[in-house]
Amino acid sequence: MIDVLIKNALVYDGSGGAPFVADIGITGDRIVFVGDFVGVDADRVIDARGLVASPGFIDVHGHSEFSLFAYPNADSKLLQGVTTEINGNCGFSAAPISGPAIDHLEREFITYSIKDRWHCFRDFYASLQRLNPAINFATLTGHGNLRASVLGYEDVPATRTDIEMMSLLLRDAVSEGAIGLSSGLIYSPGVYSDNDEIVDIINAAAINDLLYATHMRSEGDFLIESVQDTIEVARRTGIKIHLSHLKTAGSRNWYKIDELVCVIEEARASGIRLTCDRYPYTASQTSLDTVMPSWVYEGGDELELRRLSDGEQLSRIREELRERIENVPYWDSVMVSTVRSEKNKPMEGHRIGEIARSRGVEPFSLVTSLLIEERLAVDAIFFSMSEDNLRRILSLDVCMVGSDSSIRGYAGCVGKPHPRGFGAFPRYISRYVLSEGLMSLRDAIRKITALPAQTFGLHNRGIIREGAYADVVVFDRDSIMDCADFETPYCQPKGIEYVLVNGTVAVEVGTIREENRYLLKKAW
Repeated sequence: MIDVLIKNALVYDGSGGAPFVADIGITGDRIVFVGDFVGVDADRVIDARGLVASPGFIDVHGHSEFSLFAYPNADSKLLQGVTTEINGNCGFSAAPISGPAIDHLEREFITYSIKDRWHCFRDFYASLQRLNPAINFATLTGHGNLRASVLGYEDVPATRTDIEMMSLLLRDAVSEGAIGLSSGLIYSPGVYSDNDEIVDIINAAAINDLLYATHMRSEGDFLIESVQDTIEVARRTGIKIHLSHLKTAGSRNWYKIDELVCVIEEARASGIRLTCDRYPYTASQTSLDTVMPSWVYEGGDELELRRLSDGEQLSRIREELRERIENVPYWDSVMVSTVRSEKNKPMEGHRIGEIARSRGVEPFSLVTSLLIEERLAVDAIFFSMSEDNLRRILSLDVCMVGSDSSIRGYAGCVGKPHPRGFGAFPRYISRYVLSEGLMSLRDAIRKITALPAQTFGLHNRGIIREGAYADVVVFDRDSIMDCADFETPYCQPKGIEYVLVNGTVAVEVGTIREENRYLLKKAW
């Protein structure tokens, strides 16, 4: 007697090998057999004839450390087939939170109505266990958290003592369950660090086989230099490096794709352990104030708001952004995604240039006024990438898929978030694999299952075999597709029939089983 029997599935086991028809038997949270079994009794039988069974998809670039507390059923990820999410990306993680970081991150707790407070990963995981979420959760440690906890949000160089303190926080984080280090080198306070600081923290921490994932200092004008900086970190520390949401941002940088691929291939050929991820869209999403020069962020939100309200400071910002603010097509490529106030809700889903023209104001003035009114809480979508380059990057052997999105629910829709949060994985499979044939389905599944598990050290996940955790997706290759777009992002994908997390059926016939709650299993 077993708990669940998935019968007659076309199994892509995650290894990259040829698919085969088999039954999958599950007891508890583990796969107990894979093969042709007759006469096995099971509490639950799923007939997967004509359907594909694969390991649960692993989203290597999530931002759900706080939103998961608001949406513990993880609807937006489970319905895509995602069973495990790697968080703590772009230098921002759930912990450590100490010193100046405490007040700064309080807004995250308030935004998601989180009653608990924590300062370290040990206490964070205790809160997560009480929450009992529906998805496997693993996390990196944010360099931004380390720096903010020690130095705050000031543009100052780190001293040797500061480096030692940050390295100690990193060692503590890893000992408490974090799986690596991430950086966000366009965001405060990571933007105030240099390459030496990253290298020194890693070397001082002296953690075996650490992984370093980075939102690089530039993804456009200084893209190649930023990749080379990251490779230099690997050379000076010996660790694995991972390039987050790799892209060639801005049409004037699209031509760099050949050099980008060459630099990556040469680094790997020289022994550098390098991987990357990408979402299957040509638009990004982040805070609107990232268009500002980095000095505007220094010291935290209140100082940034003062600078945006000061005429002399605004003149300086305007001058530094002159190329952008005088380039009307640029502002037509920036869409307001989410604001907090009801007054500005009508802007959501519209481009800055469009709004400015309708109001008879210049885009720069519109942006600064909006940031002040919303107290910086404005997300924007930037349409700046090449479709051809996207295909090249997705085709790289070392490229995985990361949604770059936090978990959301479908009820109480807020704003117009990027559709990647609702359709990245079905879109990758349906459009780029099955329709366009960028790679075989077996290679594509390996790059969203076994490869991420190996890269991030998730043992016994990302593979269908006896003894592995029973994270399984059953989908229809003829109907799988994303339905979310930039106008209507809150749309469920099609073709994902069943999703099992640690042996429990979480999605049944394309619908979340809300009566089920799942025991969180550490994904490493």
